[in-house]
Formats: sequence, structure tokens, C-alpha cells
Amino acid sequence: MIELLKALMLGIVQGITEWLPVSSTGHLLLIDELVQLQISPACKELFMVIIQLASILAVILLYFSTLNPFSGLKDTIEKRKTWILWAKVLVATIPAGIAGVLLNDYMDTYLYKWQVIVVALASYGLVYILLEKKGRGRRPPRVKSLDAISYVDAAKMGAFQMLAIVPGTSRSGSTILGGIICGIDRPIAAQFSFFMAIPIMVGASLLKLLKIGFAFTAAEYAILAVGFVTSFIVSLFCIKAMVSYVRNHDFSIFGFYRIALALVVTVFFLTTRS
Repeated sequence: MIELLKALMLGIVQGITEWLPVSSTGHLLLIDELVQLQISPACKELFMVIIQLASILAVILLYFSTLNPFSGLKDTIEKRKTWILWAKVLVATIPAGIAGVLLNDYMDTYLYKWQVIVVALASYGLVYILLEKKGRGRRPPRVKSLDAISYVDAAKMGAFQMLAIVPGTSRSGSTILGGIICGIDRPIAAQFSFFMAIPIMVGASLLKLLKIGFAFTAAEYAILAVGFVTSFIVSLFCIKAMVSYVRNHDFSIFGFYRIALALVVTVFFLTTRS
């Protein structure tokens, strides 16, 4: 029962932090140190994969109508627009996809450390604050709908997504701010950022699933199920909340939060590992 409660907590943290620009990796690292799951290393690695996959499935469910090019409720023009949207998502996926394939093992081996995560949390928190301060009073957004996003805009957001391969960066934060810098309206940048996560994170999850396998005990499967379901449900609410928030608010608060979290993580590891 205790392990199931731990899985519940980790699923909640993943469901919230995956879609906020605060780095799910940094939070999961800290929570995992405080409430370590007592399962096999392979199952633990799979757990972290499937709770991310659950978050992505929440996006697909919430935006299924928008993303479904086969919907009988859409006419020919609307279906064509949906295919074009997917083409733009794939264009945005290419930079991070290539970087992920080439650098994934290197990142896992050398950069998945609390020191790297702390630096990323603090430095990007400072960037959020400075960019938002500099951007006050900026011109009205150039792109105010998903259809208006160009392939060039998509490629630029994809380039920003590459930053997220460094642990502690935040994929959603990088891509949403990248979209805003490119002149895309905040809620539209947020939605497109969510769509960009689908191919990159589903692909990464499937590769890890094939690598890890499924040889686990019944108790471990129960832990995996609790984490998956929790992350999925929490993500449904958090995605809606995030889109609503960015309509009228900037990212400054998340910048301050990231810096505070970096300090907490630093103090925690320095005091517990000394």
C-alpha cells in the first residue's frame, strides 16, 4: 500500500509539472529521493516512462477532435487543415528528434545529475524573468490561430524544443516561450507545444519500452498502473488550467519558482550527500 501511495504521488507530480514550465525532471528527481519506490531498477525506469506517456495520452484525448483528420464531423477543407497541422507538428519534431537520437545515451550517462538539473532550473528561471520583463509592452501577436502557424514558425519552435534534451530545462517552457518570441499568441503557442510533445514523447517512450521489456511482478504492475492512471487524470486538468492561465499571465512566476526550486534541490543534495 505504501508503494502505491508513492506511485500516486509521483503520478500527481508528473501530471502537473509536465505541462508547466518548471521541469518535471527536477521535481521527479527530488520526490524520488524523498519517497523512493521499492521496485526493481528496470521497473522504476519503466515507471518514469509510462507516467510521461500517460500525460501525452491526456493531450490526445482533450484535443482529439482537433487532431483527428478522419472525423466524420469535418468537411474536406477541415480535414485538409488537420493534415496540414500534423505536417507542421512533424516539422517541429524533426530538430529535437534528431538531437534525441544522437544525444540520448550521452544525456542519460553524463547529464542526468542533480547538479545539471539545478543549473538548468536556475538559469532558465532567470531567462523567463528577463524575457518577460523585456517583453512587456511588446507588439500584439502575429499568429492568433493554429492555422496561421507557418512551417517556419513550427521549425523555430522545434529548435527551441531541442533545449529540453538537457534535464531540468522544461520542454513546455522552452517551446511556449519560443513560440511567443516568434510572435505566436500565448494560448496558441501552448496548444501547439502540447501537440509537438505527442510524436517526440510517444516515440521516446516506445523506444524505452522495447529496451526495458515487461518482465515484472504483479505488485510492480499495480504500481505502474496507479502511476499511469494518476498522471493521465491530473494531466487532463493541468493542461486545461495551463491554457487558461497563459491567456492573461506571463511566465515570471514560474521563473521565480524555478530559482527557488534550484535552491531547495541544492540544499537537499548537499546536506544529504555530505
